[in-house]
Amino acid sequence: MTQVLNAIDAGAGAGTVKVYSGTVPANVGTAITDQTLLATLTLSDPGGSVSNGVLTFSAITEDSSGDANGTPTFARLADSNGNNVAQVTAGVGSGELNFGAAIVAGQPVQISSFVITEGNA
Repeated sequence: MTQVLNAIDAGAGAGTVKVYSGTVPANVGTAITDQTLLATLTLSDPGGSVSNGVLTFSAITEDSSGDANGTPTFARLADSNGNNVAQVTAGVGSGELNFGAAIVAGQPVQISSFVITEGNA
């Protein structure tokens, strides 16, 4: 997880979390095709901390206006230069990135907390 955090923090500024709906790509290197970008949120800089294989993100700035209507299925984390560094599952009531409701275009999108656990840590 330290490697993921270091990659997110590698750019000159804060990294981002881009939330999508649609079929989850095989991995972070797979191109986005027909998936829909629902929201982009900004991480703190530095992005968080790692302890015992658990990456806990610091405060995440909301997207003040969702880009599209939809139910999140995955999210990509990127450094401030836009380089994708990780992909996580997302959903309403499920996923590594859990939302309380579907995203609505034009409405604020918030993440109250975000933690990624490596393996079985």
